[in-house]
Amino acid sequence: MAKPNKTPRPKAEAPKGFRDYFGAEVTQRAEMLRKIAGVYHRYGFDALESSGVETVEALGKFLPDVDRPNEGVFAWQEDADADKPGDWLALRYDLTAPLARVYAQHRNDLPTPYRRYAMGPVWRNEKPGPGRFRQFYQCDADTVGAPSVAADAEICAMLADCLEEVGIERGDYIVRVNNRKVLNGVMEVAGVLDPTDPDKFASERGIVLRAIDKLDRLGLDGVRALLGAGRKDDSGDFTDGAGLTDAQADVVMGFMQAKRDTGAETVARLRELVAGSSTGVQGVDELETIADLMAAGGYGPDRVEIDPSVVRGLGYYTGPVFEAELTFEIKDEKGRVRNFGSVAGGGRYDDLVKRFTGQEVPATGVSIGVDRLLAALHAKGRLTGDAIGPVVVTVMDKARMADYQAMVAELRQAGIRAEVYLGNPKNFGNQLKYADRRNSPVAVIAGGDEFDNGMVQIKDLILGAKIAENATLEEWKDRPSQYEVPRADLVAKVREILELNR
Repeated sequence: MAKPNKTPRPKAEAPKGFRDYFGAEVTQRAEMLRKIAGVYHRYGFDALESSGVETVEALGKFLPDVDRPNEGVFAWQEDADADKPGDWLALRYDLTAPLARVYAQHRNDLPTPYRRYAMGPVWRNEKPGPGRFRQFYQCDADTVGAPSVAADAEICAMLADCLEEVGIERGDYIVRVNNRKVLNGVMEVAGVLDPTDPDKFASERGIVLRAIDKLDRLGLDGVRALLGAGRKDDSGDFTDGAGLTDAQADVVMGFMQAKRDTGAETVARLRELVAGSSTGVQGVDELETIADLMAAGGYGPDRVEIDPSVVRGLGYYTGPVFEAELTFEIKDEKGRVRNFGSVAGGGRYDDLVKRFTGQEVPATGVSIGVDRLLAALHAKGRLTGDAIGPVVVTVMDKARMADYQAMVAELRQAGIRAEVYLGNPKNFGNQLKYADRRNSPVAVIAGGDEFDNGMVQIKDLILGAKIAENATLEEWKDRPSQYEVPRADLVAKVREILELNR
């Protein structure tokens, strides 16, 4: 008789493009989100937790690729094999698209303007790569129903405050602001945007926008080539250009080089470039207002600046756009020195709710890249890889487990993170190895002698590790790494050691 086939064991590995997060990674992210939420709350924004799943129909034009509505998201159809299949559903790919549905659904119960912040995971069905995962965290704040650019200025100020709150110092970041209306005005002057027929020259405009967005990587010459006939890269691959004439390209290049020493000078140069375009002039006026509001609030050009090079790739931005860039240098995986780059971005998107209600509803918001911001804090040395673990109460006598539980209860009630060792207590050395692996600052030790004498041993594991690393103990001789104290002083002594090691 043939043996039945065994069910194959599943592979113990995360799906491609996904990863697991442990200990310090989770707690550090939670702490950072707590600080950012505190700033959002201080600005008057309310928390919102929307569904992690939306209908594909509700996502609509906000999908990453509007030409392939089910690409870029993890989507499935309810009751796909039934006679009447249900809706197509998708994991949310950002936190902005769900806001459109929430506001349209509950607008009669919400204040106008509606100010909300949201934090949580999002999912992208895209090709993963180094540091690029299919699930990641976003941290958003949006104002819906406020047409004034004062709402955009407020977002910029709040973004600067968030960066400083989590530990990015002034001088290490800049919030850069532009306006899509200005860019549209430049396109109009350059002859690649017809206000009476927005679809005309759409292909050329797309190439121009992508070229501008690559300024940091390609430089002025590379962008100029893409505005014209095209560009051949170092590998020999050729990219078709927008086909602009020299005169047309001059207008776009002038826009990209419009930044001056002061915001007022930059605004003046932009006003020259968009002369003749009412849309462009309106955009420049809005930038000027934002600059004035920033100055009035104490947010100078060292924190928030007007920068025409900010484009932002999403097609639904309709007005001011902004980006937070970290300006300090790091080394990439090949050892090359470069700026850290962008960690947040956003802008105004006044068509947010229109597809649900038929009425234009103004909106503006920002999204902070949580993982990139955490990486930046690590790069600046503001976060370490290992978080301090719990105090470990070791077990010398299994019959005294109730006494050990009483110790750990006292520590917890005093606000000290602590645990009793719950493995096999037979080998005491393994208990200390466990404490080391947990990155524990203190081990509490009590056996028969200690219980009989009403004492307890307290071992400073952080100091002990430092002593072990040094050839001489001279600098540590006045501070022993293990203490014997009365049982009643357990909490006080542990707290003292924790304070010394902080």
